[in-house]
Amino acid sequence: MDALQQFLPILRWQDIVDILLVAFIIYRIMVLIRGTRAVQMAAGLGVIVLIYFVAKQLQLYTLHWLLGTALSSIFLLVVIVFQDDIRRVLTQFGQPPFLRYKVKTFHALEEVAKAASELSQTRTGALIVLERTIGLNEYIETGTKIDAEVSRMLLNTIFAKCTPLHDGAVIIQGGRLAAAGCVLPLTSNPAISRRLGTRHRAGIGITEQTDAVTVIVSEETGAISVAIAGRITRDISPGILRRILHNSFSISEEKEGSSWNSRLK
Repeated sequence: MDALQQFLPILRWQDIVDILLVAFIIYRIMVLIRGTRAVQMAAGLGVIVLIYFVAKQLQLYTLHWLLGTALSSIFLLVVIVFQDDIRRVLTQFGQPPFLRYKVKTFHALEEVAKAASELSQTRTGALIVLERTIGLNEYIETGTKIDAEVSRMLLNTIFAKCTPLHDGAVIIQGGRLAAAGCVLPLTSNPAISRRLGTRHRAGIGITEQTDAVTVIVSEETGAISVAIAGRITRDISPGILRRILHNSFSISEEKEGSSWNSRLK
């Protein structure tokens, strides 16, 4: 208690602001790299730094010198290894989360609903995953990165039976078509009907592990289904699908906005 009383008089308001800013920067970086290979690479660098200090304590002079030489260029090494992630962090760092779902997302939802309707009419199988608040970078990296504006023509082309990417999932992130041909985890829920194929099981599985919304079009019947939070609603009309998508992302936007406002307060 005495130590705390001695410490408080020398704690300036600038120190509190400094600590909060550093904590916020670290938090934002962790959010932005979550689910990417950057996490594993950062862990690898952390292990190297740990070995460096352990080698010093154990007086392993050669190993300590070798790691010290490597770590002397740590800044340059970090820039080279994480150049893609640094670029993404710098472009997104100043963007409040609740602004993520605006015009681009509205356009993407409309195009997904239109594409699902057209794919249903031609009985073309499709699996479309829409990211909400939990990042899907881990699954994006299993497919072919596209990073294009979402359009029903592009979705129809990707899922056409003659294309090499039609069997995988399309992932939409931040209102843009991030990747196609992605591999998703299958649901492990024994209550799911055995009549549902791999496409439907994958569509449900990803919503069990994240808060994503998936749109599934059956290749056999052309029926449209939507999965949210591990539950699937089958055989819905394009109009109902559009309503579900907009409601889901309106809720997501409100949650992110309130969460961000609470952090600012």
